[in-house]
Amino acid sequence: MLFVGDDWAEDHHDLEVQDERGQVLKRARLPEGMAGMSRFHEIVASFLPDDAQPSQVRICIETDRGPWVRALVSGGYQVFGVNPKQAARHREVLGNSGAKSDKGDAHALADMARTRGHQLAQVAVDSDVAEAVKVVTRAHQTLLWERTRHMLRLRAALRDYFPAALEAFTPLGLTSPAVLALLAKAPTPASAARLTISQISAALKGRRDIAGKAARIQQVLRSEQLGQPEVVAAAYAGAVRALVAVITTLNTEIKTLEGEVEAHFGRHPDAEIYLSQPGMGVILGARVLAEFGDATGRYVSAKARKNYAGTSPITRQSGRSKTVHARFIHNDRLVDALHLQAGCAILHDPEVRAYYDELRARDVGHNAALRQIGNRLVGILHGCLKTRTVYDRTTAWQHRHDTAAA
Repeated sequence: MLFVGDDWAEDHHDLEVQDERGQVLKRARLPEGMAGMSRFHEIVASFLPDDAQPSQVRICIETDRGPWVRALVSGGYQVFGVNPKQAARHREVLGNSGAKSDKGDAHALADMARTRGHQLAQVAVDSDVAEAVKVVTRAHQTLLWERTRHMLRLRAALRDYFPAALEAFTPLGLTSPAVLALLAKAPTPASAARLTISQISAALKGRRDIAGKAARIQQVLRSEQLGQPEVVAAAYAGAVRALVAVITTLNTEIKTLEGEVEAHFGRHPDAEIYLSQPGMGVILGARVLAEFGDATGRYVSAKARKNYAGTSPITRQSGRSKTVHARFIHNDRLVDALHLQAGCAILHDPEVRAYYDELRARDVGHNAALRQIGNRLVGILHGCLKTRTVYDRTTAWQHRHDTAAA
């Protein structure tokens, strides 16, 4: 067996190769890319017999994604993607001086692969379709977060110089095309007060009760409000125009990416199973699939999937003290998707709603109840994926009825 520590950077990799006794056989710095990967194969091959298999090489690296890791896994090596915090703790075991270098990190990773390989999780590569779903769903969600940030900036600007706009437009949504069109046309209180009913109605085309909404908006825009001097209001108007343009572009790109998410997610063989889950539509299903991945054997049990999702609690016990806490270190994108799924499920699935009502009756807070529901739904999803079956309400919640009957 060979044990390799790979301390990666953006443009290079520091390697250390050890044998089974921990003796250092080779140290090298390789460039990122094809040239570096070719050199990596040459170094490994120089220390292995001709009849050796790639699986006789264990590689420890502080990442589990990227072209380099994918190439290593495709080469048949045993690749372990470790958390940087794990690597830092192991480095402290080897020496407590506090010294740190790229060569030292490579040495610690190689030693970690040699001494703790049986405790580490091997990198499992997702399918190409799942990788494509991850790319488009993360891009889609990032743009949604960016739109929210710009909307909050727009709201803050309007509050400072144009409070009537907030009162008039907030019920419609500050990121809606109608509001953006009206702000682009009339970004100052004076110009907004001159908007006619026909102009406002044209922006509201496609909504219900256009006449009533247009009259209310005009009345609010023409009401007396606190404001800023004309020159300051003009400056704010320039900033608002820029924010409106950015949000308008984000709206267009979000809609385009939404179509990409639906297309890529629809090609995945597990799409039907995900869509059958309570509270899960195309976008949420694609997000959950993207963050869980579809690599075979990545989650050995429902508990392992729940732990990765961050929905399962953690217990801290020392002596007579025992406390249970929510997990605060988790995949934010996955936790966000599961929280939204739980919130939707209590509205559409009677079994989920009954479980939610039971938790609330025990004085469990709303968010804590949603977290527990999400934890249960992750276990149900794991069972469906394991058995290759769609969600069945009776099967998923039968244990609750059996417990109640007993």
